[in-house]
Amino acid sequence: MTTNSASLRRSLLPLVLDVAVPVGSYYVFRNGLGMSTVAALGWSSAVPAVRTGWSVIRGRTVNAMAALILVVNVAGVLLSFVAGDARLMLVKDSGVSSVVGIGVLVSVRFGRPMMTEGMKPFLLRGDAERVAAWERLVSGSPRFQRAERTFSVVWGVVLLGECVARIVGVYVLSVDTMVWLGTVMMVGAMVLGVLVGGALAVEPMKLMLRAEVARQREGGSEASDAGSQAGFDTKRGGAVAHRVQMDVVAG
Repeated sequence: MTTNSASLRRSLLPLVLDVAVPVGSYYVFRNGLGMSTVAALGWSSAVPAVRTGWSVIRGRTVNAMAALILVVNVAGVLLSFVAGDARLMLVKDSGVSSVVGIGVLVSVRFGRPMMTEGMKPFLLRGDAERVAAWERLVSGSPRFQRAERTFSVVWGVVLLGECVARIVGVYVLSVDTMVWLGTVMMVGAMVLGVLVGGALAVEPMKLMLRAEVARQREGGSEASDAGSQAGFDTKRGGAVAHRVQMDVVAG
């Protein structure tokens, strides 16, 4: 229970830092401290930008996705401060979704689906048999490969759709409304990606992995039975030969 709770907290922490804190801090800066809309949006964007930058520094490796999000965030904030346009600052978030969505679709085109790394831990769960089954299927099963690509395609399309919806909302609705509604759109897109991607890709892949593990177990069991039978036949043949030899000597 303690392990599960700790894992849940680690999973939810990025969501809180990237979603709840920026939205809450915007209204604190805007309504509580009396900042302008542009200044409130700028300061509320600082937490996710700092967190992404810190993850790059702490890991001492440049993660392409994290670096991309960091660059888009920083560029959007700086550009918005120069232009003094609050709506442009909100469009920046759409830019993140669109760039990531396009990147995911391009990765599928080049045969390296970007979303696979996020899906594999859920399917494999550190199980050695599943890992081995994954390697066999991903290299030899066209149906499994198609499902893997489908998962990334779903997420790419969902992210691009969320980008379009958010841009329309930014220029149709008020800034105060889009601060929280944009977050709702993002969460809704994530839920849609999970549900559609799960139905079209994750569940079929899970069944294929389960069948492959079972097939491998049955193959290993048959090999073991065959080996045992061969050993038994060898021993029985040796015993028969020994009896024949004894009969010859006695005769």
